[in-house]
Amino acid sequence: MSVGEGKPIYIVMGVAGVGKTSTAKALASELNIPFFEGDEFHPPENIKKMTDGYPLNDEDRQAWLKAIAGQINRVEDKGGAVFTCSALKEIYREYLMNRTRSRIEWIYLYESFETIRDRMRSRREHFFNPELLTSQFDTLEPPAYGIHMRTNLSPEKTLNKILQEIKKPKIGIIGLGVMGQGLALNMADNQVSVTVYNREVRGAEENIARNFADENKELYHFSWFSDLEKFLKYLPRPRNILLMVKAGPAVDSVISELLPYLEKDDLIIDAGNSHYEDTQRRIAELQNKEVLFLGTGVSGGEEGARNGPSIMPGGSKDAYERVAPILESIAARDKTGKACCSYIGPGGSGHFVKMLHNGIEYGEMQLIAEFYHYMRFFLDMPVEEIAAMFAKWNEKLDSYLLEISIDILHRKENDELLLDLILDAAGQKGTGGWSTEAALKYGVALDTITAAVMARNISGDKERRTRAAALFNFKKLDGVLYDGIHEKLFEAFRLVQVVNHSIGFDLLNKASEENNWELDLSEISRIWTNGCIIRSSLMNSLIDSFKDNPKEHLLLNPNFVKLANRSREALLEVGTQAMSYGCPMPVTASAINYFLNFTSSQSSANMIQAQRDYFGAHAYERTDKPRGEFYRTHWKIKN
Repeated sequence: MSVGEGKPIYIVMGVAGVGKTSTAKALASELNIPFFEGDEFHPPENIKKMTDGYPLNDEDRQAWLKAIAGQINRVEDKGGAVFTCSALKEIYREYLMNRTRSRIEWIYLYESFETIRDRMRSRREHFFNPELLTSQFDTLEPPAYGIHMRTNLSPEKTLNKILQEIKKPKIGIIGLGVMGQGLALNMADNQVSVTVYNREVRGAEENIARNFADENKELYHFSWFSDLEKFLKYLPRPRNILLMVKAGPAVDSVISELLPYLEKDDLIIDAGNSHYEDTQRRIAELQNKEVLFLGTGVSGGEEGARNGPSIMPGGSKDAYERVAPILESIAARDKTGKACCSYIGPGGSGHFVKMLHNGIEYGEMQLIAEFYHYMRFFLDMPVEEIAAMFAKWNEKLDSYLLEISIDILHRKENDELLLDLILDAAGQKGTGGWSTEAALKYGVALDTITAAVMARNISGDKERRTRAAALFNFKKLDGVLYDGIHEKLFEAFRLVQVVNHSIGFDLLNKASEENNWELDLSEISRIWTNGCIIRSSLMNSLIDSFKDNPKEHLLLNPNFVKLANRSREALLEVGTQAMSYGCPMPVTASAINYFLNFTSSQSSANMIQAQRDYFGAHAYERTDKPRGEFYRTHWKIKN
């Protein structure tokens, strides 16, 4: 039997008089497992010393702890047991944990000195001298882990609360950045027992786990560790371990640190923004070691992590089902109350879907930014009017990104718009670029998302942009808005939003086919209706669209064909007008080009194929022959 396998040994600990024996007996009876009174393992000389009013020292306790450890090892394969043991110091608890094979679940009972003193003075027929209570409180080092239970309730209520804690699903979280802390608090709110770990890095990451537990101790009890081995030994088997660390080499580094301690069927959940190919590699590597792995996308940012994100788990379905109660309990809820968390598929599918979520997010963020930029600096609309227009649009679109953009347009600092104080150089963390790489790999056009990524790249070239701006002049509107501009702006915006989503879902569909993931685009749309960054009314409509036509491109769906036919003239007018006045519209322009390309039965690609055949002998297919047959031509005509 592996260390910690099977039912745990429960040790009810605390100072004398706190109620260890009565609580432990009741717990053992409820769980139908043996009870052992720790005091009965004291050698006679210890009992005499305490009876005479002398406190025990560390040396006195060695024989006692050794005897308890021996008894734990004798009963550990019999289905668990409940022990009492004061275990006042961490070194005593470590002694027992290091010398027993079982996982020990500590139940720390505590109460005020005055309350316990009064209890002990009324207690009869016990060798412990009440006058030693002060020394016990002086010696006490409360554990950073385990179930902490104040004994100010009735014995029945105390027992029920302990049983509730024991029955909670359990998980360990590694990494207590903003997202890790938010998820831990969210889980605690949803009756999950959370044990946290954060590394110690002098001068950079010090006492992170301790401080997190201390800052939240009024509402929650988190078992915390800064020692990885102790953290892993404490978790129940098979372990559920959620990683919330920076994507890339850091994930591999943490996994390498974990591996020496992991056992069969332990589960690692990578909830960061890892590349899907890294996830697939990790699944394969860990499968050889019989360790399970879920690559899990989590969207919603800090607010979502704390209050309910959209969750996209991929990997082993059995592994997902094991932690589904935890993940689904913390997820946002759709309009029917169902969790915005669903098994995505095998391999790296969960992280791939999260990557495309972020790609669509890139496109929509840039879309909002460029429409704001055009309206303010080229149409000379006041900021207040733009915010009001966005608010009116959002009555129909219900877009989270539009919602936060309205808040941004209202935020001032010393009577100045805060937005005007922010440097126009956008950052990125990679998922947008990864989407573009995936599009190249799978041969899918990703115009709007790629344009959004490139827009961020060029935004960082601030100095050269400023120099170039002085060299080129564009005509500008004279401040008079042309007819119907408000309606046309909305129609154009909405169609670009549809095109951007069409592009993202098209790549999801192609990747699913190539990898045999069997992605359910309707279900993915559903879990993106709340909790995530790209939630909007459009996402709600996609649920039925993909349910009716799972593989169909959105621009071939009758509902969106109708919308596009109504809005395409507005899109063309807004896009071309804006660019003619010198306003960059990268996502809008790319949406126009994608739409025109996608709706053209005759493209310009035949000329490209002829050129390729001319200089590279790449061959081409013919319109008058079956697809799949290739031909070559010697193009140069000799005189």
